[in-house]
Amino acid sequence: MRGSAGFFLCSLLLLAPRCTEVATQDAQPDPKTPCANWMGGAPGYPGHNGLPGRDGKDGKDGVKGEKGEQGLQGPKGDQGETGVPGREGPRGFPGYPGQKGDKGEGSFVYRSAFSVGLKERAPHPNVPIRFSKIFYNEQNHYDASTGKFICSIPGTYYFAYHLTVYLTDVKVSLFKKDKAVIFTYDQFQTNNVDQASGSVLLHLSSGDEVWLQVYGEGDNNGVYADNINDSTFMGFLLYPDLD
Repeated sequence: MRGSAGFFLCSLLLLAPRCTEVATQDAQPDPKTPCANWMGGAPGYPGHNGLPGRDGKDGKDGVKGEKGEQGLQGPKGDQGETGVPGREGPRGFPGYPGQKGDKGEGSFVYRSAFSVGLKERAPHPNVPIRFSKIFYNEQNHYDASTGKFICSIPGTYYFAYHLTVYLTDVKVSLFKKDKAVIFTYDQFQTNNVDQASGSVLLHLSSGDEVWLQVYGEGDNNGVYADNINDSTFMGFLLYPDLD
């Protein structure tokens, strides 16, 4: 009995690999076969989804990649607001002298002047005194033949006279265009030589005449001159009329 049972168990062990091989070859084994009845069971249900695994650790940084190509230039941005002025910088060194400029045109210099003296002892009254001793008359604006200064440059002039008085009184006047402008009177003192003088600023137009003359009767004609005493008359342009 014990031998029969052992034989039966050995037979089962020998048949099990054969049935497993047949089941593998056939996708759907025949349920009527003895092996299928012994090995097959009802299909099971799908299992539940498992829980998500935990996050892994961060990996190490990789090797630095190569530099990429330069991109295209973007559009110009809007102009920013003006910034605060910076601090003044240090003073620079002096520059080199520039080149000498061209010579400019010279301005016209207006000149008109005279200075004359008396040669005659007693000039005639009520006519221009002819001062024939010429000290200066480069522009020839004074006419020694008439004793008159003739204006050639319109402007402002200065006139002055210094007369020696001797033997009698002196009354003289400075004329402009037939009109007396100033008067000078000097009373002679016996046994003495005196001086009479006067000066004035006048504005003259071109062609105006200025002269000096004794006025009154002959008793007032004490204008005198000799080799040691002079009676002089002079005038000059201060500034011309620019227009």
